Amino acid sequence: MFKQYIGWRFVLATIAVLIIGTTIWFVSNLSRKIQEEERKKVATWVEANRELLQTDSDVNLNLAVDIVTNNTTIPLILTDEAGKILDSRNLDSTRIAREPHYLEEQLKTFKKQHPPFIMEVDARQNLYNYIYYGDSLILRQIRYYPYIQLIVVALFIGLVLFALSSTNRATQNQVWVGLAKETAHQLGTPLSSMEAWLEILKDNESNATIVSELSKDVDRLKLITERFSKIGSVPQLEEVDIVAQVNNMVAYIRKRAPQKVTITSTCKEEELTAMISPPLFDWVVENLLKNALDAMEGKGKIEVSIENHPTYVTIDIADTGKGIPKMNFEKVFKPGFSTKKRGWGLGLSLARRIIEEYHRGRLYVKSSELNKGTVFRILLRK
Repeated sequence: MFKQYIGWRFVLATIAVLIIGTTIWFVSNLSRKIQEEERKKVATWVEANRELLQTDSDVNLNLAVDIVTNNTTIPLILTDEAGKILDSRNLDSTRIAREPHYLEEQLKTFKKQHPPFIMEVDARQNLYNYIYYGDSLILRQIRYYPYIQLIVVALFIGLVLFALSSTNRATQNQVWVGLAKETAHQLGTPLSSMEAWLEILKDNESNATIVSELSKDVDRLKLITERFSKIGSVPQLEEVDIVAQVNNMVAYIRKRAPQKVTITSTCKEEELTAMISPPLFDWVVENLLKNALDAMEGKGKIEVSIENHPTYVTIDIADTGKGIPKMNFEKVFKPGFSTKKRGWGLGLSLARRIIEEYHRGRLYVKSSELNKGTVFRILLRK
């Protein structure tokens, strides 16, 4: 169980988590240091202002003036004891002029971010001003950087996984297409030989019954060969009566179904046409009917319902078998997934591909209930 997680995906995800974790830790420490430095700068700025306010002599105050004027990054708001805004610095002047409550909103934000500095204005009158400050643009950018990096890394990993998944899927498709075409090619030689033997058997009238049954089997093998040969290539769609096409396949399966299984087909319309590839479409219907037979284990009922809609046609194949758990509604279409003791788990996967990729329709589990049955739906655009 543990081995399935030890692979390149797990390693890639672990490295990404370590990078993000290290970055967040480093940036958090850096943010705290910058925040502390900004607090010291504001404290120095406040002290310089205090010196300017309290000095009456002609003492050289160039240093204090430089400190006050050189703060161009940290936003500040000066208020009196009553909370009235007296001045501001390093805030958006355009928004101050355009938005009447901009400074009040910034003041509320600053109060939440940092405690204010108190500056004595007049000791005799006991007057004080309060200086509130916020985070500089650089500090805010540094704080957001890990999250931006997280999004970028996540997108990069997603693109890598998608590319690798697409490559693997394309490789698998090439393997299955090659296998299907090779199977069709290998079946061609014995089929030609069987057709020749049938011609010889036809010369003897006593073999009429044998010839008839063998001809059906040969025609069946030729149909299967044609289906395999069409996999991987774009099929030629033609306008076909869906009702007749489905009923022919139902009749074929009915003859081969156990006696205790009843198969019915209903449609309110006598004829419904849609663009399909008859050999591939028959394969899908046959596969669904055979799966229904397997699910019922020799007894039950299969109902095939064809319905006409304004822009599409639906074919529902309902059985009274053992049902499918809801968690497996999508898994049954995955290659290799099978509940049978024998089988490769490719039937439904190929069926969905035929309907969705070649016919631009849909194939899905409409409903299912354990020990009561399942309904598969084919949806074809008109």
